[in-house]
Amino acid sequence: MKRKIITTSDGSKTIQIEDWNEQYHSIHGAIQEANHVFIKHGLLFFCTELDSVSHEGSRHPELASGSHPINILEIGFGTGLNAFLTLIQAEQLKQSINYVGVEAYPVEADEIEQLNYVALISQAHQAQFEQLHQVTWEERHKVSSYFQLEKQQKFFRDIKDESVFDIIYFDAFGARVQPELWTEGIFSIMYKAIKDNGVLVTYSAKGSVRRAMEAIGFTVERLPGPPGKREMLRARKI
Repeated sequence: MKRKIITTSDGSKTIQIEDWNEQYHSIHGAIQEANHVFIKHGLLFFCTELDSVSHEGSRHPELASGSHPINILEIGFGTGLNAFLTLIQAEQLKQSINYVGVEAYPVEADEIEQLNYVALISQAHQAQFEQLHQVTWEERHKVSSYFQLEKQQKFFRDIKDESVFDIIYFDAFGARVQPELWTEGIFSIMYKAIKDNGVLVTYSAKGSVRRAMEAIGFTVERLPGPPGKREMLRARKI
């Protein structure tokens, strides 16, 4: 399918699949969407919850001391934007993160070179952004003092993990073009993969998506969406 690099409303670039009229990130702002959905309402929400309760009463006692890494699964590694923002947050928070990015069709190197995330987010992390894309697949790599990455090339339906992840970034292509990725079957796989009290966040707010999540056991809440979207969803395994 024909692909091209486009500029979104916040000046950051993304990849558009022209045959589908679908983008890897929101046309209303790639970086804004990633920060709002996955960092603010995913990672920072999870970390704030750790800090807001006593260690004894924490829902995540093994993490409350800060001595254990947070495990994150990204559904749709794509351009590496969500991983890049998470790496930077890990360093700022001084919180170790093990990050697994699943992607069936990796982005080409020439496309990555055309993205402007480093220039807009942190030029000091140029080497780390490049490393996110250059490290080999199917192996864990230490990209920074607080961030380890493992990229897995496979379909989402082939994920077999059970009670491994604290947070899931569900960033698949939209249900309009790939409805098979937003079904009870896929969310059942996510439910098995996430730990008790884990958090799943996605940009989607479709009623059918919320119902599919709830049908397999997630507790789901609607939250204000990023620019250009009224709402998003956050699901929890309680």
